[in-house]
Amino acid sequence: MNFADWPWGLILLICFSAVAATQLFYYSFFFSRLAFYKVKHKDSSQSHPVSVIICARDEADNLAHNLPGILVQNYRSTHEVIVVNDNSYDDSKYLLEALQKEYKQLKIIELSQEAKGIHGKKFPLSIGLKSAKNEIALLTDADCLPATEFWIQSMQDAYDNNTEIVLGYGAYAKKKGFLNKLIRWETYHSALQYMSYALAGQPYMGVGRNLSYRKTLFYRHKGFATHGNVPGGDDDLFVNKAATATNTAVNLDKNSFTISKPAESWKQWRRQKTRHYSTSRFYKGKHKFLLGLYAFTQFLYYPSLALAAVFADWRIVVSIAGVKLIWQLIIAYKTTEKLDEKDLFPMAIFFDLYMFFYYLRFAPALLRKPRREWK
Repeated sequence: MNFADWPWGLILLICFSAVAATQLFYYSFFFSRLAFYKVKHKDSSQSHPVSVIICARDEADNLAHNLPGILVQNYRSTHEVIVVNDNSYDDSKYLLEALQKEYKQLKIIELSQEAKGIHGKKFPLSIGLKSAKNEIALLTDADCLPATEFWIQSMQDAYDNNTEIVLGYGAYAKKKGFLNKLIRWETYHSALQYMSYALAGQPYMGVGRNLSYRKTLFYRHKGFATHGNVPGGDDDLFVNKAATATNTAVNLDKNSFTISKPAESWKQWRRQKTRHYSTSRFYKGKHKFLLGLYAFTQFLYYPSLALAAVFADWRIVVSIAGVKLIWQLIIAYKTTEKLDEKDLFPMAIFFDLYMFFYYLRFAPALLRKPRREWK
C-alpha cells in the first residue's frame, strides 16, 4: 500500500482518541482527587512548636510589607520567626533590627559571605533550619503574605503522627491585566498537579512560598547534599527526594494559603518559569514520565482534534471532545473554587488552548543549565 493510500482518517481518529483517553485518565485518576477532596475533621487538635523560616536577599521593601503579617499571627503556642538576611546590600539589616525590638519572637541571622559549592538559596535555608529551635519548620518567602492570621495554626494543624511534609498553596495576588491572570492560572495549574499527585500517593514537589516539614526529615536526607550543585530546587527537589505516599499531607484550608507579589513584566515572569523548569529534569524517573506524558498529550490535544475533525468522522470526534470538555470543566470548577481562584474558571478553555504555546515557549528550559543566582 502506498503512503498516500493509508487510511489517514482512521489513523488520525485513533491518535486523537488515544490522546483524549490519556487526558481523561489524568483528570479522573489524579485531578478528581483534588476536586472532590474533603477535609478530614480531627476529633482533637494539637499545637506544635513551630519555626517559621524566611530567606531574604535585598528584600527590605517586601519585608517591610509582609513580615509584620507573619509576626502578628494568631498562634498562642511556642513559635519563632527566623529571617536569614543573605548578603543584602539594602536596608534589610536596619529594618529587621527595628522590628526585633517590637517582636521578641523574631530571630535574625546575618550572612556576610557567599557559600562555596552550595548554590542558590540552599545555604541560607540550611543555616535557618540549623538555627531553628523547633521540630516543625514552616517555610515562606519575603514576598509572601499569609492570607489570614491563622496561617501558622492551619499549617501545623495538618500534621499527625505520620506526617513529615505539609504542602500548602502559594497563590499570587489578584490584580488587573491579562499577565496577572496568566500567572495565576499557571500557578493554579501547577498546584492542581502537585497536590493531586500527592493525594494519589505520588508526591513530587512543593513550593517554597508555603511549605512545611520536620527538621528530622531534613537531616535524615542529609539536607540538600544530593543536589547542592543545582541553584534551584530548595523546595521541589527536596520534596521530590523526601516525600512518600504516607508522610505527605496536602492543606486546602484557605487559612493556610499565602499570597505573593506577582511578576509585573513578561520578562520577569519568563525568567521565573525558566528557573523552575530547569530543576524539573532532576526529578525521579517516574515523576518525569507522568508529568511528561501529561504535558505531551496536552500539547497534542488540540492539533490532533483539528486534524481528526477534518479527515475523520467529525461526529465521533466531537463526541469524544465533548465528554472530555464536560469532565474537564467540572474538575476546573471544583478545583478553582477550592484554591480560591474562581475568577479564572470562565477562562479555563482559553488557558487550556494557550498551554500549547506555553509548552512551545518553555520546553527548551528543560535542557538549559540552571542559573547560579537565587535572586
